[in-house]
Amino acid sequence: MRRTKPPELAVTSLSENLQGGVFRTVKRAIVIGNGCAGAENQCIGLLRSLGLFDRHLYYRVARPKGGILQWLPISLYKRIHRFISTICARFSINATGITNVFEVDDAKQIAAMARSTFEKNGPLLVVASGSDTISVASSIRRLARENVFVVQVQHPRSRLERFDLVITPRHDYFSLTPEGKRQIPFFLRPWVTPREPPGRNVFLTTGALHYADASTLRNATLEWMNEFASLPKPLVVVNIGGPTRNCLYGVDLAKQLCGMLQSILWSCGSLRISFSRRTPKKVVEIITGELSSNSKVYIWDGKDPNPHLGHLALADTFIITADSISMLSEACKTGKPVYVVGAERCTWKFSDFQKTLHERGAVRPLTGKEDICEKWSYSPLNDNAEAARRVIQDLAKRGWKIET
Repeated sequence: MRRTKPPELAVTSLSENLQGGVFRTVKRAIVIGNGCAGAENQCIGLLRSLGLFDRHLYYRVARPKGGILQWLPISLYKRIHRFISTICARFSINATGITNVFEVDDAKQIAAMARSTFEKNGPLLVVASGSDTISVASSIRRLARENVFVVQVQHPRSRLERFDLVITPRHDYFSLTPEGKRQIPFFLRPWVTPREPPGRNVFLTTGALHYADASTLRNATLEWMNEFASLPKPLVVVNIGGPTRNCLYGVDLAKQLCGMLQSILWSCGSLRISFSRRTPKKVVEIITGELSSNSKVYIWDGKDPNPHLGHLALADTFIITADSISMLSEACKTGKPVYVVGAERCTWKFSDFQKTLHERGAVRPLTGKEDICEKWSYSPLNDNAEAARRVIQDLAKRGWKIET
């Protein structure tokens, strides 16, 4: 792991609760990421909801690039790393290029820091996300159980007792439902989703955690309002992701989407399109070729500043491809109308997620016959705040509380 943010560890003290008991105050946190923005943003979103965003260290699990080592589980890679380092040291071989890939002692160092500073600085909150972070986060808890509270975001699939709290979407348990058992072959279920129902240390969300909270969107409004002020209303934002194994599509969906967008342009004031890093090149070329010449359409080229937060803050309506749980979760947090493209192509837990959003009234399928001026209301997703409340409740059971 590589620490990429300098520490800001504030001194804390004991404080009394209303019943006269004593709480230790949590004033610091560590985020352990895997280099994937989608996973790391979930950790950041939780810290923002807890009020700890400005007081955290950031570590990233660094995988080797290229070769067979990049495909190994981090836990196995750590063993190989330790073995190679030992051999190199024994024979006085220069191990540069090997030892810098993954610093295996970081979990021990973090645990030691949590223990040695506990009396002065209070408990340490550890938030991790992604499969590569599992062994690191669980090691920290094993080594400093009395001094840390470890939250694993996204399901680790097995041995949930290694963490104080696991935060994961409800659809991760799809294979345990009657519908999931009909759709998913028995021998595949352990690899698709958890093997047993959620335990007491599991908190289920509707969608993915994210960092687009109310404060972030207020700041984005101030940053982007001048640029968007002259755009005719309603402003429609189209976010296009990329195919996944549970939501397959290609040029056929791109052509279908182009036709539907052209059919609704009459009711749009302006339409802004963004692609993700997962969007296939051919899909980008088709959509750009079909729509870029229309005066109502703006397509982000990936070179100018990313307008994503500005879009979330200032759009009137969203159109989003069904593959991206993160983009749908963010949009459905705004309470604004969200149209989904390609939901019928999703399978298994992706399909279950789409069904949940549809039942909440948060999304509708895009057909190309819509009047974009039409509005509807629903209860916005509030996963970040609900997950933060659960963390606070579990901390209170240990006599700890977040500094307010």
